[in-house]
Amino acid sequence: MTDLEFMDRAEKLLLAVERCCDRINETSDADVDSQRSGGMLTLTFPDRSQIVVNLQKPLHEVWMAARSGGYHYRFDGDAWQDSKGAGEFFACLSRDASRQSGLPLEFAA
Repeated sequence: MTDLEFMDRAEKLLLAVERCCDRINETSDADVDSQRSGGMLTLTFPDRSQIVVNLQKPLHEVWMAARSGGYHYRFDGDAWQDSKGAGEFFACLSRDASRQSGLPLEFAA
């Protein structure tokens, strides 16, 4: 994957997360604040806990930091998969966001 291809795919991932936050806030009692600064997206929950999604261009990875730990995702041709086998990005984000918000939240591409 070239740097340009990575940035295109990674940008789509960040936009999808932002859109999911908007949808979640419009359709539920969740209050997930999303703040973006360049290649970093921070989700803040009512209890002040955060999930940070950060692009790592030199490595062609997307990193996610949550209460449960830190994860590195690489695009496998179909989806963003954790480099250590923890699963697909959106499934993991949904799991961690649900735990941190106390509500069932679903994120998808």
